[in-house]
Amino acid sequence: MRIKRGLRAVGRYVRRSPGTYVWLAILLFTTVAAHRMSPQFEEEFLRQRSTNLHELSDNPVRVLVASAMWLDGGYWLPYVALYSVIHAPVERWLGTARWLLVAAGAHVLATLISEGALLIAIEQGVAPRSAMHTLDVGVSYALWGVAGVLTYRLWRPWRYVWAGGLLVFFAVPMAVTPTFTDFGHFIAVLLGLSAYPLTRGRRNPKGTAAPRTG
Repeated sequence: MRIKRGLRAVGRYVRRSPGTYVWLAILLFTTVAAHRMSPQFEEEFLRQRSTNLHELSDNPVRVLVASAMWLDGGYWLPYVALYSVIHAPVERWLGTARWLLVAAGAHVLATLISEGALLIAIEQGVAPRSAMHTLDVGVSYALWGVAGVLTYRLWRPWRYVWAGGLLVFFAVPMAVTPTFTDFGHFIAVLLGLSAYPLTRGRRNPKGTAAPRTG
């Protein structure tokens, strides 16, 4: 009985956040497919789906969508946990449409901003021109953008602890060994934090309107 109750609870959890778990299912499929490729073929295959400057200049829409369907590194199980504790609660809270708007907005805008910064660095001779062809796929910008908006689902003072922790977590690498990916992560968190207007009128876990900031 306990097993059946547990399975029913898991089923309800998944049904209440369909977008999150459909996305995870796609990532499982593409991760399995990637593991069946030879290392050389996989690298070239993913490079053609990367949001690097070369591919963005040729196929911006295609690579922005395709890059969010593959994992850099090939480990799927950690994302089950991350999606379940970050994406799923936000999707249930905001609704699938608003959740997807935050996730897609963070993915697209953080990519364009970080790649724009990289282009400036290349033109100024700070970064090599080979950086235009780097392998850049994954779901981290969307994930951390949604983690940013999750701040407004928390009650004070925990919302400030969560938001401050996110900002420090991504600011420290930029201060120590900065990369354009670190910059993109930081931008994604800021984009999630700026999505507060999308949370207006939504209900928090205690069934009342989301608390105001300030």
